[in-house]
Amino acid sequence: MSASRPTSAESSRWPTSVFILSGTTLRTGKQQNESKGGGPSFFAALYADPARLKQFLGAMTGLSHGANLAIAAKFPWSKYKSAVDVRTAQGDLVTQVALAHPHLAGIGFDLAEVAPIFEEYVARNGLSSRVAFHPGSFFTDPLPRADVVMMGHILHDWNLEEKKLLIRKAHEALPAGGALVVYESIIDDNRSQNAFGLMMSLNMLIETPGGFDYTGADCQGWMKEAGFRETRVEHLVGPDSMVVGTK
Repeated sequence: MSASRPTSAESSRWPTSVFILSGTTLRTGKQQNESKGGGPSFFAALYADPARLKQFLGAMTGLSHGANLAIAAKFPWSKYKSAVDVRTAQGDLVTQVALAHPHLAGIGFDLAEVAPIFEEYVARNGLSSRVAFHPGSFFTDPLPRADVVMMGHILHDWNLEEKKLLIRKAHEALPAGGALVVYESIIDDNRSQNAFGLMMSLNMLIETPGGFDYTGADCQGWMKEAGFRETRVEHLVGPDSMVVGTK
């Protein structure tokens, strides 16, 4: 694989510990976080600590806000009436979409522990009448039905079969003509330009049992396998792009 070296700005986003753990990860192929010795997974530990969870979800908003604004501006929302944000976190994605498009109704879907954090953020933005929280686990529960299903910085947490399962569940939740929007640091197809996406993929190997980042072509292939009739990749901002599939 030929990949460009991270720029100094990209490198500054990663603490030294990430590079140390990366070497161990590359040698062993195994995750290197707190759960490597049989402890709780990263997400189990996170969701069990309300204060830490709130801090983490706020950080995710900071990381994703620019891309969320771009999705609100670039996606053709006038064609749709409702949207669900899967693993919504604090809810910034569905919030920005709803703020920009007053005709839309929104749903944030996540584990029940997230509800008070999400509802506080939505209320702060004056959207409680149009944006609601729906508790559930995306692996065990059906996704809420909506015209658009959104998954931001979600798929890279999971292994290939889990990625494909979530895309199939999104397909099932959509009406004919509905759309799935997947976004994160999508790696370019020749794997030579998006150094941040490549580093993020290594970070997923450190933090999760099977997570990895992927190319736009990879995601389009999974969407077509699930039954989406049209797919496209569109750049958002910085290292982030979205992959859109239409049912």
